[in-house]
Amino acid sequence: MRAWQVMELGGEPTLASLPPPIPVKGEVVLRVEAVGLNFADMLAIQGKYQVRQAPPFVPGMELSGVVEALGPGVEGPAPGTRVLATCPAGALAERISLPAHRLSPLPDTLGFEEAAGFPIAYGTSHLALTHVARLKRCETLFVTGAAGGVGLTAVEIGKRLGARVIASARGEARLEVARQAGADVLIDSETPGLKDRLKAEGGVDVVYDAVGGPAFDQALRACRPEGRLLAIGFASGEVPQISANLLLVKNLTVSGFWYGGYEAHAPGLVADSMAELLRWRAEGLIHPHVSHVMPFEAFPEGLALLRERKATGKVVIRVQAP
Repeated sequence: MRAWQVMELGGEPTLASLPPPIPVKGEVVLRVEAVGLNFADMLAIQGKYQVRQAPPFVPGMELSGVVEALGPGVEGPAPGTRVLATCPAGALAERISLPAHRLSPLPDTLGFEEAAGFPIAYGTSHLALTHVARLKRCETLFVTGAAGGVGLTAVEIGKRLGARVIASARGEARLEVARQAGADVLIDSETPGLKDRLKAEGGVDVVYDAVGGPAFDQALRACRPEGRLLAIGFASGEVPQISANLLLVKNLTVSGFWYGGYEAHAPGLVADSMAELLRWRAEGLIHPHVSHVMPFEAFPEGLALLRERKATGKVVIRVQAP
């Protein structure tokens, strides 16, 4: 089978021919249809992700596909079932073998391309906003990087939960994407004076920050009493340093959130979250945004779109020809 491989950390992935997987006890072999790309994929290739993969390895952390074979002790889903899944690595291949508990059957309303970019972005925003921040109806949510993969889902889910959403992104085109996802207030991230602008909007109750850098500190200073700040990622490359005295004065809470950590220590919580998200999608309550669908051979170009901030929502790699 064809697969992209990372032969050394920090090197360029190469297209290789590998033997197809054979499922062991508890695993299922999938024919991979499409793969969603994430900022985390770039970090993994560079050896800078939370969990470091030992080369050689196949990158890719989320996918959609079709069940082809069941390993010993697995009762389902049956061969032919359309599913989505997450994995620590290995998605960018024509076949993959995964534990059965990682699979979620797809509703008829969700195609392979949308499904491939669905679990990590939506799962991150749903669990972060509901389980960790406990966002309430009529509260104000501020989202940085609001046109990106996770940021856009935070805007959409925040509105679904009844919040007033302030979205920050760079440029009119990206802000328009956030507006279409439901953002009530738009702030260009290139405009100075973020703290004052947020305070002019009445302050914020929950901050969802996937960017890091100065925006985190500015948002922290604009929080209302008992505000909650979610550190989702650091796409800017700058990890914020927090002044603890600010937390004390306003009784603020800062929480880190890593979806992969919940998959490891709270798989039941992740499964319940994904089931609710898929119900929402089946009912037409959320609408995945895929800005680019690219062929398997164009994986490096897909990564470049993320690195250069030229994508909105998700970039998806089509492994099998449509």
